[in-house]
Amino acid sequence: MKLHRSPYLRLTLFYVLIVMTISVLFSIVIFNLSSKELDSGLGRQSRVIWSLGQNNGMMTPFADIDQIRQNQLDESEDNLRDNLIYWNLIILILSSVLSYFLAKTSMRPIEDALYSQNCFTADASHELRTPLTVMKTEIEVALRDKEIDLASARKLLESNLEEIGKLESLSNALLKVARSRESVMADFTKTSLSDIVLEAYDKVESLAKQKSIKFDFKSTTKELSVNGDAISLKELFIILFDNAIKYSDENSKVEVNLSTDKKNALVSIKDHGVGIKASDLPYIFNRFYRADNSRTKNVSGGYGLGLSIARNIAEMHNGIIVVESQPGQGSEFKITFPLAHLPK
Repeated sequence: MKLHRSPYLRLTLFYVLIVMTISVLFSIVIFNLSSKELDSGLGRQSRVIWSLGQNNGMMTPFADIDQIRQNQLDESEDNLRDNLIYWNLIILILSSVLSYFLAKTSMRPIEDALYSQNCFTADASHELRTPLTVMKTEIEVALRDKEIDLASARKLLESNLEEIGKLESLSNALLKVARSRESVMADFTKTSLSDIVLEAYDKVESLAKQKSIKFDFKSTTKELSVNGDAISLKELFIILFDNAIKYSDENSKVEVNLSTDKKNALVSIKDHGVGIKASDLPYIFNRFYRADNSRTKNVSGGYGLGLSIARNIAEMHNGIIVVESQPGQGSEFKITFPLAHLPK
């Protein structure tokens, strides 16, 4: 989506107005100062000429000398005025071009934010509409059935309760996405990343056991500490662990490696599941993005918010999250955080 060109033009005109106001004011000051200096210089020159004329017996009237001085002054002022106008026109042209590019550069983040907001609103509305439509349809059908029995009514309520659960899950995810960056960063403390990873596994251990998936933890250092919010960091690894379990086959393994490069804490989460197509990789961290059916056909549908939330949390902690994957060979998520201190 592109913004209308008028904001570019208005911002360009605003920049040009500022530049030209400064340029014109400087030109007026330069013109006045230069005129005074020229007048003073020509006045001194006229007096010298008149004095030399008297000494040499040439009695040139001072009025004629003064007229010559005035003509020279007028000519110099005209030349100076023309030069200032010429340079102001050049400044106007250059400032217009540069201001337009500056306006585009300034508006681009706003344009991207507006586009992201509109996409988010549209996608969220669509996701919210689906369970509401299901509930409305089921209730309308039930109301038209004059012979509905208790079992059918109970089934309807159970279905509606399931849809309400989906709405609750979606609203919670949306709140996490919209969570204020500043309010979380204000609570940053020195946190053990090793403990966070283990606590996150405790939350998904039952899911792993249901599919007989084994987590293999390895660490090249005793302790990794980062500055961050423990709750948010735990949520990040819960999302990644849950994602690994969801897309892994039964009786498979998930490898979790913790290491350091002396400046950063490195965490790698590698599964041996269905993997991700190369065409999907650039988009998997986008809000509401879900890969094609070949990846999700045996997985209960989500809202495509988990990895987006994970990336937001990583970036909030000045971290980087990337993924490497091949279909049928699994995926590896790599997260990098600045260390709070060098490990012992």
